[in-house]
Amino acid sequence: MRLPILTYHAGNVAGPGYADNDHRALAEDLAMFSRLGWRVVPLAWVTEQLAGQAKRDLSRCLVLTCDDGTDLDFRDVDYPGQGRQRGFLGCLQDAAGSQQPDLHMSVFVIADPKARARMDRECLHGLDWMREDWWASAVGSGLMAIECHSWDHNHPVMPGPGPEAMPRGDFSEVNSPARAAFEIDQAVDYLNARLAPSRCRFFAYPYGQANPFLVTRYLPGEGARLGLSAALGVQGEPVTLASDPWHLPRYVCGWHWRSPEALAAILADCERG
Repeated sequence: MRLPILTYHAGNVAGPGYADNDHRALAEDLAMFSRLGWRVVPLAWVTEQLAGQAKRDLSRCLVLTCDDGTDLDFRDVDYPGQGRQRGFLGCLQDAAGSQQPDLHMSVFVIADPKARARMDRECLHGLDWMREDWWASAVGSGLMAIECHSWDHNHPVMPGPGPEAMPRGDFSEVNSPARAAFEIDQAVDYLNARLAPSRCRFFAYPYGQANPFLVTRYLPGEGARLGLSAALGVQGEPVTLASDPWHLPRYVCGWHWRSPEALAAILADCERG
């Protein structure tokens, strides 16, 4: 198995073209997957395969994820200077059909409402585009799952240091039980309370910054208690049967590929392997 997990960011809207707009990229990519005979499947299928809990045929399959949890994951919006943008859910709905019977996207959201409000003001356009009122509806669509992207991303816009004087702006600083409980445990609890009866099953490292403490100690030891079965990074390689479930690799749109041709080359490389 050499299965690509692809990652998009709905907040990436810098222009109308593929390389500058993840909404345009996702819509084009979904059409390409069906045209080339690639099937989009839920992330849970991959982790179940790795854990020996399932034996599905995952050849020519891929997984879709998106990070940060802006409203643009779910809603169509009028983006300042760029016009109407189709939300990621709408892109999925447009592509759903007989060629993609298992279409699904895992949406990794930031839990802390105060952190989201601050990021909305300082990193987006201050239009209240990091809400949580759509989470349950996204799950109810059957096309999305809401997953954990930490409490506050350890984001540099947060005022003051984190627990144990944790420096901001680098998630690899989450290197102790107290810091991990602050960023991961309380995030999972918050999300589960709002998603019930659904629950988070996966965690994505903010900035893709994993460290040995989280990958080899904290998450393997505490994952079952938290209800988590895997964590995802951004290493730019496919998932294989040898992949560490607490550091599954992903490819990031705009970083690992910036054109349909570059993504097609990634898919071809995964298939050749």
